[in-house]
Amino acid sequence: MRNHQHLININDSTGIDTVRNLGILAHVDAGKTTVTERILFAAGVTHKRGEVHDGTTVTDFDPQERDRGITIFAAAVSCAWDGHRLNLIDTPGHVDFADEVERALRVLDGAVAVFDAVAGVEPQSESVWRQADRYGVPRIAFVNKLDRAGADLDTAVASIRARLHPAPLVVQMPIGAEDDFRGVVDLVRGRALVWTDGRLADGPVPQELRAEAGRRRRALEEAVAELHPGALEEFCAEGTLTDATLRTALRDLTRSGEGVVVLCGSAYRDRGVEPLLDAVVAYLPSPSDVPPVRGPGGGGTEEERAADAGAPLAALAFKVSATATGRLTYVRLYSGTIGKGDTVWDATAGRAERIGRILRVQADRHEPLERAVAGDIVAVIGLKSARAGSTLCAPDAPLLLEPPGIAEPVVSVAVEARRSTDTGRLAGALARLTEEDPSLVVRTDPETGQTLLSGRGELHLDVAVEKLRRDPAGRGDGGGGGLGGGVDLVVGRPRVAYRETVRRGVTGLVYRHVKQDGGAGQFAQIVLDVAPGEEGSFVFESAVVGGRVPREFVRAVEAGCRDALAEGPLGGHPVTGVRVTLTDGATHVKDSSEAAFRAAGRFALREALRRSVMVLLEPVVEVEVSLPGGFGGGVPGDSAGGLPGDFVGAVLGDLGGMRARVAGTEVRGGVTVVRAVVPLAELFGYATRLRGRTRGRGAFVGRGVSYAEVG
Repeated sequence: MRNHQHLININDSTGIDTVRNLGILAHVDAGKTTVTERILFAAGVTHKRGEVHDGTTVTDFDPQERDRGITIFAAAVSCAWDGHRLNLIDTPGHVDFADEVERALRVLDGAVAVFDAVAGVEPQSESVWRQADRYGVPRIAFVNKLDRAGADLDTAVASIRARLHPAPLVVQMPIGAEDDFRGVVDLVRGRALVWTDGRLADGPVPQELRAEAGRRRRALEEAVAELHPGALEEFCAEGTLTDATLRTALRDLTRSGEGVVVLCGSAYRDRGVEPLLDAVVAYLPSPSDVPPVRGPGGGGTEEERAADAGAPLAALAFKVSATATGRLTYVRLYSGTIGKGDTVWDATAGRAERIGRILRVQADRHEPLERAVAGDIVAVIGLKSARAGSTLCAPDAPLLLEPPGIAEPVVSVAVEARRSTDTGRLAGALARLTEEDPSLVVRTDPETGQTLLSGRGELHLDVAVEKLRRDPAGRGDGGGGGLGGGVDLVVGRPRVAYRETVRRGVTGLVYRHVKQDGGAGQFAQIVLDVAPGEEGSFVFESAVVGGRVPREFVRAVEAGCRDALAEGPLGGHPVTGVRVTLTDGATHVKDSSEAAFRAAGRFALREALRRSVMVLLEPVVEVEVSLPGGFGGGVPGDSAGGLPGDFVGAVLGDLGGMRARVAGTEVRGGVTVVRAVVPLAELFGYATRLRGRTRGRGAFVGRGVSYAEVG
C-alpha cells in the first residue's frame, strides 16, 4: 500500500495526467466530510484528524457549518498521493444546498459517492447521483460506517443497484463485522488489509476467508466480463481474468460510466482510506481523459479546447467568495495557462479582466502560485465582473462555455433593517450575498414594497439571514471583501412560491389591439389557441399561413405572451405549463409594428387565461421520516415510553394534517422509514414538531422540489 514517503509536493510541476479533480458526494451524515478529513490526514496535509462533532475539520471552516454540524458551502482542498495531485471539493449533503453541488459537479472530472453502510442509498444520495449523471461525471462508491451496528455491505450494494441503477463492481470484502470490523480483502490483488491502532498491515488473505474471497473475486470477474469486450474475450479463453486485465477493465468501465467500483471501510476509524485513494488514482480520469470542452467561439461557430497547457485559455468560474484576503473567484482551467498580471477576457460579461493573484486553495487557507495550467482548480483575486458560470478565455481566442444550471427559488422571506440608517448597508450586503450564491434571489414585492429574499428551502434562507446578521472576523468595514455583516434584521415568516397553470384552455380567441393618440397609431389583430402544456414549460407555435402575420411580428407576439406569463389570473403568480398557438392575424399597412403585436400578444394571452380553467400549484417535497426501532417505531424495553406503533401513528397523523400523500412505510436496518410527498409550506417548523412527537428521536429529510395542484 501507499504511504507518506510516496507523496509529492503539491506545488511541484506535475503533468496533466497526474491530476485528479474530484468531488465527495453524499447524503447528509453519511460521513462525507469525515472521509475528506481522513484523506487529508492520510496524504500528510494535516497532522491531526479533524472531527465534525468538535468543529475541527478543515473543510467545514465556516462558523455556521461548525455550529450546525453540516456542510453548507462547497470547500476545495488539494493533496498528493502516489505521485498524483488530487484537487478535492467537499460538497454539501443537504437538499437545500443542491446548487452548491451543481456548480462543483460542472467543473469536476470524477467523484467519490459515499454511502452509509446501514442506511444504504438515502434521498439526497439519489439527488446528487442524478446531478452527476447529468454532467457525465464518472464515480466510484465508498460504503462507509461498516463499524456501525446493522452495517452490511451487500445490503448497501443492493440498494445502490436497485435505486441508482448502475452496475456496482465490488472490489473489496469486509474483514469482521460491525464493531469488530478491522479491515478488507482486496479482491483485485488478493491481499488482506488490516488496520490496527491506525497502522495498516498488508498481508495474505486469512485461511478462513479464502473460500469466500474466491467466490467474490469470481463474481467480480463475471460482472466485469459482461460489460467489457476485452475482459470477456480473455474470460472466455482462459476462464479467468488476470489482475492486470481486471484493473484495466475496471478503469475503462469507470471512465465510461458503465460500471461503478465499490469500496468499503470506516472513515471515522481510519479504515479503508488508503485503498480509496489508490482507487481514485487508478480508476478516475485525469483532465486529459475527459472530452474537450465545447462552446461558441469568436465567429459564433462551435469550437472545442482540449486539456493542453499550450492551447488558448478556456476556464470556467464556478464560485465567488468574499474573504479577508479579498474577492476570491474559483476557476477550473480546461486549457491554456494563466499567470499573475495576465489579462483575460470574460466572455460572459464581455469585458477584459486582470489576474491579480493566483492561489492554491486549502479550504480557508491559501498558498500563492505564480501560474496555473490546464487541469488546475485555483482561486484568483482581481476579477471584478466574473460570477459563478462566467467563462474566462484568451482575449484573442474567445470561447463561451455552458454555465452550471441554477434552480428557481421556492421559498421567500421579507427582510428589512431594524434601523433605517442600516438600509443602505443591507442593500449592499444582499447584493454581495447573491453574488456568492446565485441560487438566492432578491426582489421587491410590488404590492408591499418589502424586500424579499428567496432561496431553495427554509434552511437555505436561515443560513443566508444568519450570514447577514453576523460580522465575520476580519471582514466588513475593513474593505477586505466581506459582506459588511452585523446588520440588525427584521425577518418575516417564510412564504412559498406558488404557480398557476392551465387545466382547460380556449380556442379561437380573437384580440384586436388598436391605439390612436396622434401621430402613427398601433394596430395588431391576432387569434390564439391556449392549451395545457408540459409541466414547467411554455411552448409557443405559429400556425399562420399565407404570410398574414409577418415573421418579425410572430416573434413579437411570442415576446408579448412571455410577458403575460409573469402574472396569472388566480393570484398574480407566474404561469407555467401552457402551450400557445398563433393561428391567424391581420395587419395594417401603416400602423402595424413589432410594439403593437407585442402588446397584442400580452393582452390576448391575459384575456385567454382569464377565460381558461386555471389551477393553483404549490411546491411539494418528497420526504422520508426516520424513526428508531423496528416497524412501529417503538424501542423495546424503553422505560421512557414509545410502544410499538406509537411513533408511527403520531407521525402519520401529523402528516395527514399537513395534507401529505403517504407513499409507504418500510424498515431499513432497524429504522422505520415513512415516505410521503408534503407541501413545502407545511414543512416550516416541522423538525421541531417531529422531535416533540417522537421524544427527540425522529428525523426527516427532503429530496427535490416539484409542483403539484393545491389540495
